[in-house]
Amino acid sequence: MAEIQTTLENLGTAMGLTAQATPAQPAKPKLDAKGRAYATGKRKDAVARVWIKRGKGKITVNDKELSTYFARPPCAC
Repeated sequence: MAEIQTTLENLGTAMGLTAQATPAQPAKPKLDAKGRAYATGKRKDAVARVWIKRGKGKITVNDKELSTYFARPPCAC
């Protein structure tokens, strides 16, 4: 019995894929009426909701400045 050599190119051809795959375009963010993008992060029972919009780089958390909200220095473990 003859052995068939399989390469990635052969596999792609067998699956009907073209040799040159086009790179995926990054998804455009969905913006609300105020121009904000929304995201949710979850871990165990915690939920974080984030709205991001274009601006001058000022970061606020619960209406507080970033340095005020995260006042403690990070752990140097």
